[in-house]
Amino acid sequence: MLGIEDCLTEIMAIPGALDAILIDQTSGTALATGGGTSDADTERAAAGLGETLRAILDGLAASSAGATVRICDVMITTDDGHHLLKPIETVFDGPLVIYLRLDSQRSNLALARHRLQALSGRLVTM
Repeated sequence: MLGIEDCLTEIMAIPGALDAILIDQTSGTALATGGGTSDADTERAAAGLGETLRAILDGLAASSAGATVRICDVMITTDDGHHLLKPIETVFDGPLVIYLRLDSQRSNLALARHRLQALSGRLVTM
């Protein structure tokens, strides 16, 4: 089982990883960060990413006519990279989200998704 810092270290070891944020999905607060640049507004990014995931869940729920919708991950591809959101259900602090930004030239999206899936199952919140 991994702690938060060990999890972020392993996430940043994924080929092409640029930065990562562990987000409290309920509040949109950044709990921990890895990599990245010093000029990034982590709190604003975490809040926006949390809202993005909530909007996707709301839209899917509305289109699924009563079925329970559970997101495994969300992939967003932009002109400057790939962005992955991985929701994690925890019994301790409520739902968390791992956000990972990847360099589109140096990353393998399938490998990154596979590694996030494996890491999310080993994450233990402290």
